[in-house]
Amino acid sequence: MQVLVLLGVFVRHNVRHVSLTEPAVTAGLDLAGAMGAVRITAVEAIPFAVPYRRPARFASGQVDTADNVLVRVHTDAGVVGSAEAQPRPYTYGETQASIVSLVRDVLAPRVVGLDPLAVEQIHARCATIAGNQVARASIDLAAWDAVGRLLGVSCSRLLGGFAPDVPAAHMLSFDEPAAMAEEALAVHAELGVTTFKVKVGREPDVDVAAVRAVREALPAAALYVDANRGWSLPDAQRAGDALVELGVSAIEEPIAVEDHAGRRRLTERWSVPLVGDESAISLDHVERAIDGGEVRAISLKTARTGFTESRRILGLCLGRGVPIHVGSQYEGRLGALASVAFAAAHAETAVRPAEVTNFLDLSGDLLAGLPVVRDGRVAVPAGPGLGADVDEDALHRYREDR
Repeated sequence: MQVLVLLGVFVRHNVRHVSLTEPAVTAGLDLAGAMGAVRITAVEAIPFAVPYRRPARFASGQVDTADNVLVRVHTDAGVVGSAEAQPRPYTYGETQASIVSLVRDVLAPRVVGLDPLAVEQIHARCATIAGNQVARASIDLAAWDAVGRLLGVSCSRLLGGFAPDVPAAHMLSFDEPAAMAEEALAVHAELGVTTFKVKVGREPDVDVAAVRAVREALPAAALYVDANRGWSLPDAQRAGDALVELGVSAIEEPIAVEDHAGRRRLTERWSVPLVGDESAISLDHVERAIDGGEVRAISLKTARTGFTESRRILGLCLGRGVPIHVGSQYEGRLGALASVAFAAAHAETAVRPAEVTNFLDLSGDLLAGLPVVRDGRVAVPAGPGLGADVDEDALHRYREDR
């Protein structure tokens, strides 16, 4: 059965839906030659906005509303693949408007007419555009979703299928230390989550107090921190040293990405890894950061490197012996499903907590139900592709181009 499904990835076909039964898969293979290749016929970029229940605050910015973009890849088989793009203008320079414009006017003409199964070709066509990582990644993710739907297989299974679920990590954004500890307690009690990323990058004393409050509230929890480049080098040295004593397992992007010498000093100073995130926005960036001795671990985000480039980054990190985990851009449910799919697909990422719970901070969503967090873990949905369909009524309510 597994062989038949994987063979379907390499055979051009035009089957509108293939279930996970052997006769159906075989029928799809038999029809391949007669019906020709599936083609991408159109690409949509739909801006939408969903308010947060409370602002997400961190050293590099604040997000009050998820001003995201739904990207859809349409095929002549009647199958549509979807992805969620999350702009981060204070990090990558991309905005909701720039993503919509680039997808509609530049990337769509490059991929229309291609077979969605030709994910490497789609990636190559989009990669000729410099920067714009999130826009390019959204095309890649939507194409993979379409492929999974065409074959009747989950994206996670197509990517590797290592595990049925992944452990979840929850991010705690800026607040008073007591409030951050209360949030951690509530998430732990409701969802069973035991790993937390604590946002830091303020005054060192405040950051240390916040982490100490969470540690005292949940003594057995696994904690790591993310400064989003908010510290100066002296503050990073002072805060980082204290946080290591509090038992944090990693420190993410403590200072400016451009301070290469300072980053190397911190990497050598601390017993825990300095994690690359804003410095790891592409395969090239990851390679330079590792080779320059500036990081000892990588936060991978499918929202900015899609599945195709993310696989290359994972391979590079495995070859260099650098730990890697799946991070978050405070995405909605559809973006979280992409993170879950990739994390669960690979042995290296499936055993590390993935940042996949912060869609719960939104006041609404384009999806209903999925993903589900239970006992601190998130399961790969049973459905094909990313495993969930956009609620058209919700899209109508939140879209901004009506």
